[in-house]
Amino acid sequence: MTAEEPDAPWLVVIDPQRIFAEPPSPWAAPAFDAIVGPVRRLADAHAGRVVVTRFVAPERPEGSWVPYYRAWPFAQVPDGDPLYEIMPALRDVPAAVVAEPTFGKWTPALRAVTGATPHLRLAGAATDCCVLSTALAAADGGARVDVVVDACAGSSEENHRRALDAMALYAPQITLVTTEEVLA
Repeated sequence: MTAEEPDAPWLVVIDPQRIFAEPPSPWAAPAFDAIVGPVRRLADAHAGRVVVTRFVAPERPEGSWVPYYRAWPFAQVPDGDPLYEIMPALRDVPAAVVAEPTFGKWTPALRAVTGATPHLRLAGAATDCCVLSTALAAADGGARVDVVVDACAGSSEENHRRALDAMALYAPQITLVTTEEVLA
């Protein structure tokens, strides 16, 4: 698949950042290290059609984000803080980068890269938060969504599984696949 194929799928690597991957962050996904290999293989297979997203705190939280950041003050840091850096193991992946202060990344900025109703393949962290939020919104917006289960890491194995089970309810708009199935 190449960037010249207009209907080729886009790989969207959701929030592969220190805040979601490295202890002592309370948001670190325990299985993050296990997804690095699958994500790199998928990125190679989707060359020219890869987007990496980044979660960043808003400068001034509003609405429900006010109590959220009261509960999680460690994350209320500027965009340039090391917590929000892409993990070194994935930093060199050639990709467009979209940063958003929301869990879900299906925003105008991502649609500007992928188009309004693309075929997306989602990987990254955390399955039970940002991946789930992105998948549901994208499917609802008309995108075809594959969630690559072994290229996603949840806040726990149980929460990873629960999120996958919830997304499976949205078939055929959301499909659960493995790296091997995508690359076959």
